Amino acid sequence: MNTGDIVLSAFGAELVDEVKALYRESGWTAYLGNDEKLKRAFDNSLCTIGAFRDRRLVGFIRCVGDGEHIVYVQDLIVRKEDRRKGVGERLLKEAMERFADVRMFALFTDSADKAANAFYASVGMRDPEKLGMRAYIR
Repeated sequence: MNTGDIVLSAFGAELVDEVKALYRESGWTAYLGNDEKLKRAFDNSLCTIGAFRDRRLVGFIRCVGDGEHIVYVQDLIVRKEDRRKGVGERLLKEAMERFADVRMFALFTDSADKAANAFYASVGMRDPEKLGMRAYIR
């Protein structure tokens, strides 16, 4: 797992076109319909950390929340050609370290996505049901 050529850095809505390319490549179409709304989402996020190779965005994590009691990983996405190379793990661990004192660090993923579920389990994330918790969404 050599991610030595990857630089992690905060970024914002100024990279909306690169962000949209990552969403598009992964089929995350819900974000693609309104650029102004997407820019506001990034501007209003608690943090966005990008993984850059030669100044090109190859992945990012975006967190929302209050930074004290709850941090929610809204997005963690890595360019297909850079997956399984430690980029996602570096991004997630960077966010987890940044918010180590926050009581709840949470995220959702599709239950049918075996790769994502295995990844999150491998970095110490736990199924809330196994912690005696249940999540509800609208």
